[in-house]
Order: sequence, then structure tokens, then C-alpha cells
Amino acid sequence: MNSTILVVVAYITAQILADIAVLKFVLIGGMTAGAGILIYPITFTLRDMAHKILGRKGTRTLILAAGAANLCMAALFWIITRLPYARPDAPDWNGVLGPVWRIVLASIVAEIVAELLDTEMYHLWITKITTRYQWARVMFSNSLALPVDALVFVWLAFGGLFPAAVVWSIFASNLIAKAITTVVGSPLIYLVKERNVDGDIPLEPPQG
Repeated sequence: MNSTILVVVAYITAQILADIAVLKFVLIGGMTAGAGILIYPITFTLRDMAHKILGRKGTRTLILAAGAANLCMAALFWIITRLPYARPDAPDWNGVLGPVWRIVLASIVAEIVAELLDTEMYHLWITKITTRYQWARVMFSNSLALPVDALVFVWLAFGGLFPAAVVWSIFASNLIAKAITTVVGSPLIYLVKERNVDGDIPLEPPQG
């Protein structure tokens, strides 16, 4: 139970922090990227950990709940930007945290689409291929979901606003950062125990 709570909280927290950080664009290795890539990629491994504990149906619910939480956060920030400052010399909170709706919605849509795809690919691996080599299931599901996530996000957020070369540059930087984080974070899958929640995981013991 404790591990379930920790994984769920970590997943939703990382999603929320990523959607705040994505509002600032930074240079990383000479490429432009939303600062959310510093934390967002780890959500895919956290999703895999949640899948081990909650099963496919529970993970789908978690993904949609995280999307709803991000949407509620953006709505709250928007309401706050409508309220007048108590002091005229107050720091520009609105300019920092006021939601850019196109980016916010692009981020939420990309998260939901990619993480649901990740869920199906992970489920396919453990039910049709093997429950062994847990690192491999992470690499398999993430390798398909991460490009979709980056593609959906950059074109929904920036397509038509910037030249195609700039959009593809943002796509490349997002994909590279997410791939590195996937490789580095994949051992986290071993921190939680497999639970056959959906009743369709073969009785083959997880190994490797």
C-alpha cells in the first residue's frame, strides 16, 4: 500500500511540475526545449511502476486523473491572473505563471495520448511476450510512446507559429532528453513488486 501511494503521488507530482516548467524555454546542449523535459520523461517510468501495482485499468485512471489535475491547475492559475495585485510593485506573477493555453493544452493532450499508448505497449509486452527482463518492457513501451509524445506536443504547441525547422529542432531536443531519462530511470521499475491486478499476467516469474 505504501509503495502504491508513493508511486501515484510521484507520478501526479511530476506531471504537474512538468506542465509548470514547460512554460519556460531554455537552451540545453545548444537546442531549444521546454524546461519540462528536466522532469517529464521520468513520468513514463513512473507510469510503468504504477502499471506493476495498479494494472492496466488502474493506470488508465491514473493517467486521466493526472490530466484532469493539470487542467485544474491551469484553470486556477488563469483565475489568479484575473485578480488584481494587492500592491502595484508586486512581482509579475501573471507573466511567470499565467497559462499559455495553447502550450498547456498541447502538453496535456500529448501526455494523455502518449501515456495511454505506453500503457497498451507495456501491457502487450507482459501478456504476449514475457514478464522477464523488466528493463526491456520499460524500453519497449517508452520507445514507442516517447516519439508520439514529442511529436504531438511540438506540433500542437508550435505548428504554424515557428518555421518547421525550429519545430523539428524542439522535437529532436525533447526526444533526446526523454530517451536519456528513460535509459537512466529504467532501473526504477525494480523498486515495486508485480501485482496481477487485472488477472491476465502469465504466471511466469519476473526476472532480470
